[in-house]
Amino acid sequence: MNIRMPVVAGSFYPASASALERQIQGLVKPDAAKKNAIGVVSPHAGYIYSGTVAGSVLSAIEPKPTYIIMGPNHTGRGAIFSVDPSDQWKTPFGNVPIDKELTRAILDNAKDAELDASAHEGEHSIEVQLPFLQRLQKEFSFVPIIVAYAKPLLYKKLAQGIAEAIRSTGRAENVTIISSSDMTHYEPHEVARKKDTEAINAILALDEEMLLEKIADLDISMCGFAPTYVMLVAAKLLGARKAELVLYQTSADASGDFSSVVGYAGIMVT
Repeated sequence: MNIRMPVVAGSFYPASASALERQIQGLVKPDAAKKNAIGVVSPHAGYIYSGTVAGSVLSAIEPKPTYIIMGPNHTGRGAIFSVDPSDQWKTPFGNVPIDKELTRAILDNAKDAELDASAHEGEHSIEVQLPFLQRLQKEFSFVPIIVAYAKPLLYKKLAQGIAEAIRSTGRAENVTIISSSDMTHYEPHEVARKKDTEAINAILALDEEMLLEKIADLDISMCGFAPTYVMLVAAKLLGARKAELVLYQTSADASGDFSSVVGYAGIMVT
């Protein structure tokens, strides 16, 4: 059994199940009204900073048996589109299985995606989503994909492959695609909010090309724009028609330091 061990337990979130439970129960809202989300944008910083946003958006979606969780490549390692070959991922709450059938279907339909563990070994963006989902539902499986910088055409082809894999395995009603992304990094609060509003509006318009344009024109340091682009294209192919901002905050909401912040957005695509 190939188990991917957590790399940011004890830093981004508590390493013990009891401490994690204490923190996360204040961040999730199990009784929140829920929508059938095809796609989601959820942040991935330390829980003290982005946990309120991640907990709010993941609490607002109907639980699904399977998630495709895509994150950006912070380490620079691995393939352009790296699908983790592990059997399970471990967190303090227990192990989460990889959906091998959907993994194979994605690899069959998205020719630029490949099995690659190295991109996942030191990467936190996918890992930090799991404890929220574990707290909100008893069982689920997932497919972890790291999406590095590439040409938009390759993002589009990956999205088409993901959508076709979901359809061909009969999962159209049973999968939510999560893009793990923070927004603007290390700018004054008002500057970050203004920039992030432009990027968020592009996502709410389901316009992946506008998102890339805004990021380029305004120099928006949104680390997960690539997985968000892929999520938007795939979600629309699967029937998505609208998006909703659940919550936006910056790190200043936790730290009180407005001089240099990171922005966090929780968005549902339905």
